[in-house]
Amino acid sequence: MTKAIEGVIFCGYYDMQGEVLRKFRTGWYEELFMGVVKRICVVLQLLLFLCPGAVVQAQEKIAAYPPFMSGYISIKIFDNQSHFVGRILPEKRYWAPIDQIPTFLQNALVAIEDSRFYEHGGIDLRGVTRALVKDVVKGRMAEGGSTITQQLIKNKYFSGEKTLQRKFKEGILALEYERKYSKKQILEMYFNEVYFGNGAWGIVQAARLYFDKYPQELTEAECALLAGVPKSPVHYNPLGKPASIRDRKNIVLRRMKELKMITPAREKQLRARPIAVVQHGEASYYVAHIRNKLIERYGAEIIEQGGLDVITAMDLNLQRLAERFLREGIKRISSDLQGALLSLDPNTGDVLAVAGGTDFKLSNYNRAFFAKRQPGSAIKPLIYAAALEKGITAGSIWNDDPVAYPKNEHETWMPRNYGNEHAGNLPLRQALAYSNNIITVKLLEAIGVSDFVRFAGTLGLPLRSPNDLSLALGTDEVTLSDLMLAYTPLANGGIRPEARTIIRIYEKYRSNWTETPPVVNAVLPPAIAYVTTSMLKDVLSYGTAKSLLGFSKERPAAGKTGTTDDYRDAWFIGYTPQLITGVWAGYDKPKPMGKGFTGGAICAPIWGRFMRSALKDQPAADFPQPDSVISVQIDPTTGDLAAPGCPQRREEFFVMGTQPIQYCPNHGPAPDLAPVPTATATDAPPPNGSASPSPQ
Repeated sequence: MTKAIEGVIFCGYYDMQGEVLRKFRTGWYEELFMGVVKRICVVLQLLLFLCPGAVVQAQEKIAAYPPFMSGYISIKIFDNQSHFVGRILPEKRYWAPIDQIPTFLQNALVAIEDSRFYEHGGIDLRGVTRALVKDVVKGRMAEGGSTITQQLIKNKYFSGEKTLQRKFKEGILALEYERKYSKKQILEMYFNEVYFGNGAWGIVQAARLYFDKYPQELTEAECALLAGVPKSPVHYNPLGKPASIRDRKNIVLRRMKELKMITPAREKQLRARPIAVVQHGEASYYVAHIRNKLIERYGAEIIEQGGLDVITAMDLNLQRLAERFLREGIKRISSDLQGALLSLDPNTGDVLAVAGGTDFKLSNYNRAFFAKRQPGSAIKPLIYAAALEKGITAGSIWNDDPVAYPKNEHETWMPRNYGNEHAGNLPLRQALAYSNNIITVKLLEAIGVSDFVRFAGTLGLPLRSPNDLSLALGTDEVTLSDLMLAYTPLANGGIRPEARTIIRIYEKYRSNWTETPPVVNAVLPPAIAYVTTSMLKDVLSYGTAKSLLGFSKERPAAGKTGTTDDYRDAWFIGYTPQLITGVWAGYDKPKPMGKGFTGGAICAPIWGRFMRSALKDQPAADFPQPDSVISVQIDPTTGDLAAPGCPQRREEFFVMGTQPIQYCPNHGPAPDLAPVPTATATDAPPPNGSASPSPQ
């Protein structure tokens, strides 16, 4: 029976629409009325043949979701200066009974969507006729004439596709709903099922998202605005274009006036009344990370319970800079490339800014905290610090002649420098500045792989054990956050802080503050931290990040580039006494990018732009030299104390007790007096003829 009705209706509609459109376009206007009559007849046919056995009865309860929680308060996120950042809202859908939905909102919806809602039985013949006229005038299905009941059916059971088959089924179910439920029940279901844009399904989510209120707390102006949204949630939602939103709200109010639901004076008042919409929050990657931390602390149910004010370690100004400079720097290379930027206070571990990707809407994966990638040469400062702990000095001379290591019974492994270049003998300081691979492998061999893994562990960097000498080239995967935290002892004199994102939480339901103090541990002698940092200063002045020479002249800074052998990952981690920042770039699905995709070329410029803006209001400060560090003049070609005849000399830093005691034997006799260590030293450029820096 149902199929037969569908066939009659389809044939009748197509015949009517085609004939009326043809005759309307040729001037036969009298046929328009006949078209209207035919369309009404189609509806009457539907009513005539409708029988209880032809449809599926709607048996579900009215409330499809739990009732909303009384007294709920959104979780609000603030930065370290108590500036509002954003909210964490419930994810589940909740049900609002009709007595909790303002009468004004009910009237506004009826006025704009279905003014004869209380008069028809689910299908409005007048509305259908009116829609037909508009269809004919515009030459297409411009308006469907759907009632609120039909819209409810469409939202619950059908997609948005406009087909006659769907309209037929929609009409049958609408009639069935009108027999089964009261008008108030249908309105209640509608308000809890309709889409209000930006992921808000139902009036409970809409009131919370746009106004941070319960439905019953909405003002009349807010009700008028929301009533206009279902027509086109993309265009009319409260976060859309202000002009479109205002015009739509005014249309709703005008229609309410025409139906005498409000007076002209009231319409005028509501038109002029401003509406404060809660804007989208900022710092999406940071807020998402806070959400994870709250779940770790309180359990998953905290998101639905709410009631927290969270003071984070974030600096909102730095957060905005991080997102901007990362996005601009990465997209300058490729629209598909990804990246991450993380900035910490090296003394407390406070996470001041994090951009876990270039666009949170496209990908909410936080690469700063969770993406494990090979660090390449960015691992090298830790190896050099471990060497200092073993008594090796920054002035010691190392050779980068090729060397082969057994890989297995039949193969050997030969580490190579960038471009297969060889510099011969280099002071360890310059080997780090130039990111010399061969010397770093030899250095790791001298330290011992197992000892280095242990050393890295004390800095908080977990590495696989056992491992091999390829670890010197950064083959073990790490996260940006873990590697940066391992760098922090170099920046602050040997203290490793834990990363802190939450400073304090106010639990509103309990009126209770919970503090999260910084957690710091001494992991490295201050002298080793200082000498390593002095070596890393050279990376910016003449090494692989020499593009940052201008920055290093403005304020003391140290850092290291990182590039994997196959150019899949690029890094730069650098710091001043006040701030440590790391940048990573690469593809989520790793692929080689070719020469030129290096930490020095890609990440260092992003770091420089961010740091210059982040520190512009802070005075330049140098790293304090501990008493356990001395500096003496050496001959950089031998590593010995500089004799009077040495043509090259420089000030070098040493951990007390490791400084050279012999004078250079190559340039004349030693002086009569023992050298007097100096308290300070200034970085000098490498001697003429030194190796060129690798771009790693």
